[in-house]
Amino acid sequence: AYFLGDTVKQFSIIIGLYMAAMGLGAYLSRLLKGDLIPFFIKMEIALGLIGGVSVPLLYTCYSLKPEAYPVLMPLLVLLIGVLIGLEIPLLARILEKYYVLKINISTVLSVDYVGALIATIIFPFLLLPFLGTFRSSLVFGVLNMGIGFIMLWRFADSMESKHRRGYHLYSLVSVCLLLILLFSAQPLISFWSQSLYEDKVIFQKRTMYQQLVLTKHRDDLRFFIDGNLQFSSTDEYRYHEALVHIPMAVAPRTENILILGGGDGLAVREILKYEAAAFVTLVDLDPEVVELARRNPLMRKMNAGSLDHPNVMVIHADAYKFLEGTDSLYDVILADLPDPNNLLLSRLYSREFFNLVFSKLTRTGVFATQATSPYFANKAFWCIYETVLASRFEHVVPYHVFVPSFGDWGFVVAGKDRFNHAALDIPVPTQFLGQNALDRCFRFEKDVVRREPPPQTNTLDDPRLLHYYLKSWRNLR
Repeated sequence: AYFLGDTVKQFSIIIGLYMAAMGLGAYLSRLLKGDLIPFFIKMEIALGLIGGVSVPLLYTCYSLKPEAYPVLMPLLVLLIGVLIGLEIPLLARILEKYYVLKINISTVLSVDYVGALIATIIFPFLLLPFLGTFRSSLVFGVLNMGIGFIMLWRFADSMESKHRRGYHLYSLVSVCLLLILLFSAQPLISFWSQSLYEDKVIFQKRTMYQQLVLTKHRDDLRFFIDGNLQFSSTDEYRYHEALVHIPMAVAPRTENILILGGGDGLAVREILKYEAAAFVTLVDLDPEVVELARRNPLMRKMNAGSLDHPNVMVIHADAYKFLEGTDSLYDVILADLPDPNNLLLSRLYSREFFNLVFSKLTRTGVFATQATSPYFANKAFWCIYETVLASRFEHVVPYHVFVPSFGDWGFVVAGKDRFNHAALDIPVPTQFLGQNALDRCFRFEKDVVRREPPPQTNTLDDPRLLHYYLKSWRNLR
């Protein structure tokens, strides 16, 4: 999902292939005869080695030959699945001489399921945030080899000495390889990460939610989340001025502002130019993004320390859950959220979400959201517009600006009451958004206008937007 996008599709493919491969492994176990213990030990060590190096292999493949990645990934999944599918049948057959069938099967399955629960808990809450994907695969590989070691120790007396020496050597070499990769992980990760970006990587971190990367070339600082560009310091002001100042200009009141997303603090920087903005609430899911924006000197210089302003309150929560749980009403709500490239993000552009936003606005409240590129993702942009239009807002207007790092970029502004967007006055200093730029914002050229029939609206039950978005960017590539 990180490299190829489309989370639902990737999860479905991986889990489907994995379960089918486990079934194949279980079926093939019937073909094994004779002494099963040596084979089981070799299989466990092979599983630890292959599973452990799988992520390093995939990183290398994607950085050196990305077109081969969609082939290597399912092959590794199939191989790992077959080996895991062999485990339970073989272990049950090995233990049948020690336990009666009902105790044997129940013990093996219960231990397997409890182990799955433990892994399910420690991976997202401990391993992923503290070690990252790369190191986590190696740690799991070493742990899996531990099963082979236990079996080797437990049944050593029943094996020939030459076989024991061979298995010990095989195990030692495999563990040493995994440990070498584990302790040299940082330079390897840095090398592979650098190969994915044009400019020098100066910061990278895998958080509980996403991969954060900062790159720098001369005066150009770029911020990426899961490989997707969030801003370039050379032109981010165009995007943030358009997102912030147009809804602020049409809103009758601008005292209480809510920003959904925008943990980099750049939208907050623009909001704080207004003296009337007495209280600003920023809701961002990932505390690591906000921490980076506060502590990194280059990021902090860009956002002018806006996140530490006394009028700003930062809350770490999912935007949807926050709106469902708050009783506060806001004069202006801004959605500075990532593009809808997966199901989780797509729901933040749904009709249900926009209706929820409507319910958290004051009587004359105004809402604005970024809405991807009307040029590169035309159907996705107009789908977002149609979805806002289908919600409870009285007045909905699309607009766009040219941001060199992104190209033509779109937004949608909506109000509970009608507003006059033809004669806007921006009362605060800006770098880009003057009268000429404002006049162009609301005019769409022939190649980006809404086409007939218009796209369908995006709902929680039918996330059409995700399909439009992925298809547009896939065709572009």
